[in-house]
Amino acid sequence: MEHRSDGIAKAITRAIVNKRLAPGCKLSEQTLADVFKVSRTVVRQAIIKLTEDGLVTIERNRGAYVSTPSYRDAVEIYDALTILEQGVAAQLAGRLDARSWSELRRHVELQHKAVEEHQDGLADQLGSGFHELLIKFSNNSVVQAMHSQLIRRTSLLRFLVDSRFDYCGLLHDHAVLVDLLEEGQVAEAQKLIDEHHRTVVRGYLLDMERIPKMSAREALAPFVEAATEGGPPG
Repeated sequence: MEHRSDGIAKAITRAIVNKRLAPGCKLSEQTLADVFKVSRTVVRQAIIKLTEDGLVTIERNRGAYVSTPSYRDAVEIYDALTILEQGVAAQLAGRLDARSWSELRRHVELQHKAVEEHQDGLADQLGSGFHELLIKFSNNSVVQAMHSQLIRRTSLLRFLVDSRFDYCGLLHDHAVLVDLLEEGQVAEAQKLIDEHHRTVVRGYLLDMERIPKMSAREALAPFVEAATEGGPPG
């Protein structure tokens, strides 16, 4: 049963990350049970896991909904990311090998290509991926888990991103950050991380009318098969 609930939680998370399952969407236990062909008990366990990540909110007498972030939520999430990444920056500055610096720069190049080709969705994913790659080099599983949870919560905020979001400016920050870290300029790197995240927060518009409407059944359709493999219905 634990395996099935984990699979369902991952499927719902993927639907959120892929901008299919929007903030405010109702997650009916019976609908999810029908979609994944499991019992409502298994669905309930999956929903509990998602509430721990901040991706789902349970409202008394109303049920479960995909969380709808406030501007304050955005500020707090990115403040937490800043604190984690500044700590890792201090750890990594001037200490990675040539291959690791090259990997970071290669990631920036891929993001640059996506921006040039106006692939905003891909550029957005690569932007988050850059920060995850940086954290990976810390070799600290606890920090990585905390950072990953925060990144998953930013997926909800991406539904609200301004179409005028400055991908070019954020991309430039990534390139400069790699240079600063390789040169061991900790204070400047930490300052840039703080300014970078503040810029991201200012790029969000908390306007629910901008959010595409899609039912939970439609949103989860591409992820059902992977979630239901490897076990009998719970």
